[in-house]
Amino acid sequence: MKLIADSSNTRTEWVIVEGTEVLERAFTTSLNPYFLSRREISHSIRLELPETFFKKRWEHVYFYGAGCNTKDKVKTMEQSLVAQFKTPSSVNSDLLGAARGLLVREPGLACILGTGSNSCFYDGEEIIKNVPPLGFILGDEGSGSSLGKRLIADVLKGIAPKELSDAFFDKFSITANKLMDDVYSSPLPARSLAGYSTFLADHLDSEYAYKLVYDGFMDFFIRNIAFYDYPHEAVNFVGSTCTTYRAVLEKAAKDYGVSIAKIIPSSMPGLIQYHATE
Repeated sequence: MKLIADSSNTRTEWVIVEGTEVLERAFTTSLNPYFLSRREISHSIRLELPETFFKKRWEHVYFYGAGCNTKDKVKTMEQSLVAQFKTPSSVNSDLLGAARGLLVREPGLACILGTGSNSCFYDGEEIIKNVPPLGFILGDEGSGSSLGKRLIADVLKGIAPKELSDAFFDKFSITANKLMDDVYSSPLPARSLAGYSTFLADHLDSEYAYKLVYDGFMDFFIRNIAFYDYPHEAVNFVGSTCTTYRAVLEKAAKDYGVSIAKIIPSSMPGLIQYHATE
């Protein structure tokens, strides 16, 4: 039996599997080593996972996570996992998890559109090219955090239609001053921004809201997908933002000349399939 975890900037999905059969599934908070120490990661794992996950020594623990993209962060996560599960552990980036989840062992273009965004060309085992996403300040085009940042800025500057701005403040029961405080004092600003972007999903009948989302996806294609030398490859997407705004994403892709092969909410089914064939 194996333990597989897929950790985004929002939450972590855990499954105990035997072959392709899921024996147990659980969800905990996000475990990003850029924001959490080894002690905090271990504490979260121990307190939030059901006791079932600690009763046996698994064959292997496979962890895919946001923030697990440098040697020191990978080491931090591996040490936490080994300490908690007493089992050999492998840690990889959430992007490799997305690629394996979307494509298993087939080559292709894999993209994340969730709280953040990212993309790569995957050869069926590893990532061979990645256009840097740059995070929610400099990049993350098309992501929930990027859409939320643009929406909040437009609301506060008076660019968004007044009726939408009024509805926004009413939905979140917040004032302009409190909104500024929340954005700038949040310990997890990308997640906070993405939370506000959910307002757009309820107002896609508004030309303003639809265009904001559409333009965000077009920026993703222009500033990311355009730099891969695989013009005839269909693009594959995973994440909350691409599934929430699927119709808008498909329209932007068609207008840009991109073919979409797959849009799914979670990498886990593909990751289970990938590790079952090892």
